[in-house]
Amino acid sequence: MGLRNRFSDFVYRQVEKRSEQEDIYSYSIRYGGRYANDDSILESSDVYELLQDISNQLMLADIIIEDGDGNEIHHHPALKTLKNPNHYLSGSEFMKLMVNSYLIQGEVFPVLDGNQLHLASNVYTELDDRLVEHFKIGGETIPPFMIRHIKNIGTNHLKGVGLMELGKNTLEGVMNAEQVLTDKYKKGGLLAFLLKLDAHINPQNGAQSKLINAILDQLESIDESRSVKLIPLGKGYSIDSLKSPIEDEKILAYLNVYKKDLGKFLGINVDTYTALTKADLEKAMMYLHNKAVKPIMRNFGDHLSLLFFGPHSDKQIKFKVNILDFVPYSTKTNIGYNIVRTGITSPDNVADMLGFEKQNTPETQSVYISNDLTKIGEKEATDDSLKGGDESDKEEGNADR
Repeated sequence: MGLRNRFSDFVYRQVEKRSEQEDIYSYSIRYGGRYANDDSILESSDVYELLQDISNQLMLADIIIEDGDGNEIHHHPALKTLKNPNHYLSGSEFMKLMVNSYLIQGEVFPVLDGNQLHLASNVYTELDDRLVEHFKIGGETIPPFMIRHIKNIGTNHLKGVGLMELGKNTLEGVMNAEQVLTDKYKKGGLLAFLLKLDAHINPQNGAQSKLINAILDQLESIDESRSVKLIPLGKGYSIDSLKSPIEDEKILAYLNVYKKDLGKFLGINVDTYTALTKADLEKAMMYLHNKAVKPIMRNFGDHLSLLFFGPHSDKQIKFKVNILDFVPYSTKTNIGYNIVRTGITSPDNVADMLGFEKQNTPETQSVYISNDLTKIGEKEATDDSLKGGDESDKEEGNADR
């Protein structure tokens, strides 16, 4: 801990000064006059939505610590740090930021500074001759036990790959196409107007010049898309609108194809995910969980375990997601009914899942099972009893034979 404390002030200052030291070109790619960086990528609504769906699952996950035998360890100091990582981020914010940075940049660097957890940027990494990874921030070395390099692994053992690298060609087209449409409608449709005159324009005609100038003033004053102008014209005059050179349908068709490709770089087939979302939200969340979230949870858990406990500990940090957080309330009630009647859990546990208060009675804390689900042998049932009718009917039937 002595060595760890000696580095505390330095690491804290480096993390806090990251905005001053950051070179814009280290996290930016120039595309057709526009910079593609972390913030501008989030301006694409579809990308933002996918990132939110993925990071929200991890944000809502419960973080637990298990020993070597799989027993949960409660009240461990590491849990307190993960819940309140530092002075400027909550545990939920920290987790969302770590996931988004991991997916966009392809790697993220959590730094454990005493009892505080930070995400460092502008980290330089290298392997020495013994294949030990070394870390530097602003030229200063960070001890390996204070920092972890969490990588979205591709084919490089030292550097992860994220959306900015994998989808850089697709991002160029998508972001510029979106900006063209945004600018068009922000400026009121880019409509131009042409004044038609049946008569020749005569500069000496004061009345004609006055009318033309009045029309031009009216048109030039239209600066918002919701503005409406009524211009009375005399005989022989008409105003026609020129068609905008920007063809919305072609741009939208382009976005409809290529925006879906960005989802694949996040580990999701957008068509499949969208279809499942419309048909069955629970299946959609399970698809997202298994395709994208679960591998991230495993990777984060491995690295955070090493960061907090070191390589020789049998303790493990794990994420537990309650998939029912993402299903409609009506689905929860159906699930609750079914798991009670099949003897999986108690009525009190289901009440808690649905948002009701537990009754805490022996009856509501017991596990029940429906009669139609018990074994026939335990019900002492016979083939005759399953045929219906009562005993008197069966006796009368035998007497007639």
